[in-house]
Amino acid sequence: MKSGSNLEKVLEAGHFAFTGELGPPRGTSADHVREKAAYLKGNVDAVNITDNQTAVVRMASWAASLILIQEGLEPNFQMVCRDRNRLAMQSDILGAYAHGIHNMLCLSGDHQKFGDHPNSKGVFDIDSMQLISMVKRMRDEGKFLGGAEIEEPPKIFIGAAANPFAEPFEWRVHRLAKKIEAGVDFIQTQCIYNMEKFREWIRQANDMGLTEKVYILAGVTPMKSVGMARYMKAKVPGMDVPDEVIKRLQGAGKGKVAEEGIKFACEQIEEFKEMKGVAGVHLMAIEWEHRVPEIAERAKVLPRPEVD
Repeated sequence: MKSGSNLEKVLEAGHFAFTGELGPPRGTSADHVREKAAYLKGNVDAVNITDNQTAVVRMASWAASLILIQEGLEPNFQMVCRDRNRLAMQSDILGAYAHGIHNMLCLSGDHQKFGDHPNSKGVFDIDSMQLISMVKRMRDEGKFLGGAEIEEPPKIFIGAAANPFAEPFEWRVHRLAKKIEAGVDFIQTQCIYNMEKFREWIRQANDMGLTEKVYILAGVTPMKSVGMARYMKAKVPGMDVPDEVIKRLQGAGKGKVAEEGIKFACEQIEEFKEMKGVAGVHLMAIEWEHRVPEIAERAKVLPRPEVD
């Protein structure tokens, strides 16, 4: 499947992919998106644009994606199942593709009770597995979910998320297999801190032959502070932050925790480069886009490949 996606071309050519992330603003400022985008340009192959992340209202993912295209970056448009029914989803996919958006990440979405409108109605008309399947059908069969023909199908490079750490752990690799069966092309994982558990998950995926059917990008989020590490460990569902990571940050000394967080992230990226079944890294530098050039440099992932 040739989608026109730069990310797809990078992965197909066998390069180690490096993607970034950008949270849209809680307002109408296109300049806010452009400022963040400037730090990512030339350092990543594509940029995820989150969709009302943590169930908090932000500029629409497709709208911020269009600003990104104007800035010469390739967006990875995110869509969650929480906010739309299948009618709205399919029309948004057509509209996004018509404007040159070629990558899409299919997600369930954080429950609205965690966000700034806890009394809002969750839609969840379809789940992330069904969303993957729907986009694949639109792309490969040229049909809407209702069965009608699409005049010009959207040739989207289909992505999804995977959490190698949630319980029960034994089931995680089978959930990955189900997403592959549904039609996903690439996977971005939850932020990885428990390297031992991730090594075991990727070993299982390799043993089942799954890594030959999908591109897996390992999720990396540099820790900014000990407080951030403790919060992620205690409050973020599905996150696995081992005590030794917290101890390592604590041992860095005053004013040096962020530096230690970046150092750990770069060590992870170096290991992922050598790890069988890992096709790249998805760097989620949350509200830390200005550190991405430095991380990319130190992790030796520059220059990014140019593919035709």
